[in-house]
Amino acid sequence: MTISKNLVRAGVGAAVVALVLTGCRGSSDGDAAAEGISDEPCPSAVNEDNGCIYLGAISDLTKGPFAPLAVPITDAQKAFWQRVNEDGGVGGYDVNIEDNIEDAEYNPELHNRKYQEIREDILALGQTLGSSQTLAILDDMKSDDVIGVPASWNSAWEFEDQILESGANYCFEAMNGVDWALENRDGIEKVAAVGYDNDYGGDAAAGVEAAAQENDLEYVEIKAPPGQDQQAETVASVLREEPDLVVITTGPAEMAAVVGGTAAEGFEGQFVGSSPTWNPALLDSAAAPALEALFAHAGPWGPFGTDTPGHEAMREAVGDVTPNDGYTSGWAWSYPMLAALEQAAENGEITRESLVEAAGNLESVDYEGMLPEEAGRTTGEPAESAYRSSVISTVDTDAPTGMSLEQDLTTGPTAEGYDFSEPCFSLQ
Repeated sequence: MTISKNLVRAGVGAAVVALVLTGCRGSSDGDAAAEGISDEPCPSAVNEDNGCIYLGAISDLTKGPFAPLAVPITDAQKAFWQRVNEDGGVGGYDVNIEDNIEDAEYNPELHNRKYQEIREDILALGQTLGSSQTLAILDDMKSDDVIGVPASWNSAWEFEDQILESGANYCFEAMNGVDWALENRDGIEKVAAVGYDNDYGGDAAAGVEAAAQENDLEYVEIKAPPGQDQQAETVASVLREEPDLVVITTGPAEMAAVVGGTAAEGFEGQFVGSSPTWNPALLDSAAAPALEALFAHAGPWGPFGTDTPGHEAMREAVGDVTPNDGYTSGWAWSYPMLAALEQAAENGEITRESLVEAAGNLESVDYEGMLPEEAGRTTGEPAESAYRSSVISTVDTDAPTGMSLEQDLTTGPTAEGYDFSEPCFSLQ
């Protein structure tokens, strides 16, 4: 069974409400409370008559490369569940994600340690940031019957029952980025995959290589170490290899260092960045002119200012903030968890076990227009159910997050024809 992404709307009908109020609330006992669900109201409960579901979040909030994205990701998830609670909650429960938020600094070992600290106190993980980081706790999640929402797009997630992902994975995203560039930029004969030496970088590199093979392009892979100040060799490698197209899969700071550093030496090739590479603060950096000239961004959904009901609800919920697509992702990622909770409630009981069952049998998820409903399907084999479309955005200094859509959700020919019978890449 593969886990995918589909939602039943937050506003459930009166008959379902009656079912979950009578059938689910009474099922919580002392043991269930110890596994993240309680008949007692949440701290600072919106609905005093509701019980409480506790979700966990293990993120990168201070020292890691994705903290500029992870902080708004986490804030958006707080806002998402606050909105759910204000709409009455789920199955007679409010949802609390605030009491079990942990900072793992994008470190797999620390990620595992943080999970051990909260594993008895949560029903599920509303966020687990990072591919290698989530893999470090996956076996424990399985033994605990805990599902998790990944703050990542690893192609392995389609093959894991515990993981409830949203949007095209890094592998398909990279394929779509290469296909977009071939259609919209001239003279592409050689492509380089530049990325971290981990599951994140490796998954995208596998997609770049597949697109290169499909389109008879020369291919080279360049490893990029973490750290903005550690990119001199990466820059030198790009200049030495002289690719016409670079798909880059790092953190935002490293991406800007590579794009800016190569441009300063006269490099004029096209860059396409994987989902987590963009941060609007980069437009205030020395690399801004190079980014405007050379950089495009592949992503799983439209940026912060996109006109969909889901984007509008997100903007209203997070309030007066500096726009950042961490908010967009944190919000979009939360829909399948809500869908699974509602399905478990409709099935008669919310427990860890029933939530695993519900999450693996979603036929659709209502993302309120941020993704099509079929993007949330979790039934069937990954080759059939995996969502393969990406957006392409380009730098726009007038847009809320410095990015505007160049191409809406599209599946390129490489991703369309790819035989997805196993993950594109795995270090395991």
